[in-house]
Amino acid sequence: MTYQEYLDGKPAIVTAALTGGIQGKETHPGLPETPDEIAAAAAACEDAGAAIVHLHARRENGERAFSTERFQTVTDAVRDATDDVVVQHSTGGTAAPAALRAEPLRTDPAPEMASLDMGPMNRGRRLTSENTRDTIDGLHGEMRDHGIKPELEVFNNGHLNESFRILDDLDDPPYLNLVFGPGTLTPPSPANLQRLVDQLPDGAEFNVLGFGRHQLPLTTQSLLLGGHVRVGLEDNSYYADGDRATNERLVARAVRVAEELGRPVATPDEARELLGL
Repeated sequence: MTYQEYLDGKPAIVTAALTGGIQGKETHPGLPETPDEIAAAAAACEDAGAAIVHLHARRENGERAFSTERFQTVTDAVRDATDDVVVQHSTGGTAAPAALRAEPLRTDPAPEMASLDMGPMNRGRRLTSENTRDTIDGLHGEMRDHGIKPELEVFNNGHLNESFRILDDLDDPPYLNLVFGPGTLTPPSPANLQRLVDQLPDGAEFNVLGFGRHQLPLTTQSLLLGGHVRVGLEDNSYYADGDRATNERLVARAVRVAEELGRPVATPDEARELLGL
């Protein structure tokens, strides 16, 4: 969690967020939606250097799915297509009833990790994710029961306060994902990233996610601060202006940047060791 860790060559974990739950092929024709498409993207990202794949499930019509059955289908396809990648399920709830949010945690086997949104978030004009404390605590309790490592989704500084509320109930090291973008997210800037990192507790591990054009500069800064990175089509559709990205290309660039900066890229087993999975 420090510049010294960067200097010491601490391995960097690359997470690939393959699909998301909002946009579809109407915004990016190459966005993976079916289990086979998601599995192929996961395999390509693992080959490119990703240690973790962040998974959403979609219905046959492309709409977001929350059911255990659909997540099971996606997870089975991903596990069959990959060698040893860490599987992380989304429990994010944009416009979703709280009762559905724990469904992705109940696959067999359970995912090694899952996202845990730490507070409300507005997305677009009509979509909101409520994330009450009752919802957060319920999801966290179910993750604990299943032996799933939570990744705390910190959309703004208030969510960092909410993370502090449950830190004593987390296994070491706590893992926080710092999210930068529009709306109720933290405004994307190097200064704001530094401020959040400065407030993290000793021993915490952190990951950085920047939407759109902010993905590359903020994940690069994370590497310099001893943090980890998340890239993928869930967060960013373009490799450069006018050049549509693929999940694999975004991962390959993150790996190349990390290596150019002197950060070795973590294997799945090294990621498990770093995060206490």
